[in-house]
Amino acid sequence: MAESAYFPRLAIRSPDIGNSPRHSAAVRITHWITTFSFFGLLVSGIAILLAHPRLYWGETGSVGTPSLIDLPLPFVLVGQSGWGRSLHFLSAWICVLTGLFYVLSGLLTRHFRKNFLPEIGRSETGPTTYNVLQRLTYLTVVFVLFPLMIWTGLAMSPAIASVFPAVVTVFGGQQSARTMHFFIASLLVVFLVVHVAMVCLAGFTSRVGAMITGRGAAGKEHA
Repeated sequence: MAESAYFPRLAIRSPDIGNSPRHSAAVRITHWITTFSFFGLLVSGIAILLAHPRLYWGETGSVGTPSLIDLPLPFVLVGQSGWGRSLHFLSAWICVLTGLFYVLSGLLTRHFRKNFLPEIGRSETGPTTYNVLQRLTYLTVVFVLFPLMIWTGLAMSPAIASVFPAVVTVFGGQQSARTMHFFIASLLVVFLVVHVAMVCLAGFTSRVGAMITGRGAAGKEHA
């Protein structure tokens, strides 16, 4: 959800960037809440995975049944699963509610149209211009990966599946949803690593400062 500049040499400097709001309050608040909730999801997800580092396809899967993939992780059956699941559910709902607020705010303020949709015969008015790869990446993360992450997460819930069986049957079973959940999470982690790396290349202090204060530092943008 963050608005960092990938491939900083392609970013366009605005002459009044020091005075122009770079990130709205809604973007900054949801960015940091999502950051901390995603970290909670990552830590707790690893704990849950260590309790059973095997992936299956279909409705059921357990120790002693054929697995689709055996992950190269230690098999730890006790200790971390309980607190991991509690933290995972808490972080997930925080992330979902924050994401809903972000999407509604982005639609109302035309944030996605101005900053994320690939430009087709229109000029940019914001302090920075993202290239096509950046825009498509953010659109994919916000409108494809995160929704699929939520959907597959709900499909693994027996309570949700009992009320809305189509949530899980569309994936072919709870274990299929779990496997897809793992790979989608892996893609999001890859995005996070690249995102942080590009922020560092573009100027970590100025970029993070802009995401805190909402304004870019004059003279620190890339041409």
